[in-house]
Amino acid sequence: MDARVTQVTIVVKDQQAALEFYTQKVGFEKKTDIAPPGHPRWVTVGPKGQELEISLFQHGTRTGDRAPTGSLHPGNGMFVLTVADCAKTVEELRSRGVTLQPAQPQQEAWGTYSGFADPDGNQFTILQPKKW
Repeated sequence: MDARVTQVTIVVKDQQAALEFYTQKVGFEKKTDIAPPGHPRWVTVGPKGQELEISLFQHGTRTGDRAPTGSLHPGNGMFVLTVADCAKTVEELRSRGVTLQPAQPQQEAWGTYSGFADPDGNQFTILQPKKW
């Protein structure tokens, strides 16, 4: 299969608060923000200059009878953000008010990492892979 992942969805309690967190604190850009008549607001964010979009799906929103509901709960998301310099990224996020866990980048055999959670508990690992 020749395919790329271009969009993932995370469920958030407050779509506007999530949008502000990702754009103002994490530094992502808003990619989409529309509210078609008769449909819920559709908001996506993502790393600048990349095709990937993260859809911020408002908890409790229904998009139709066929939409799955079992996994649509805030805080279920787990993601990895691969970076060139973990320490620099951690300091940049910290300067914007993001709480990191662990607070300082940790070195492991596979790379250097830290992480954060968004206000809804969705987990992000910041990873600087080890160069083999």
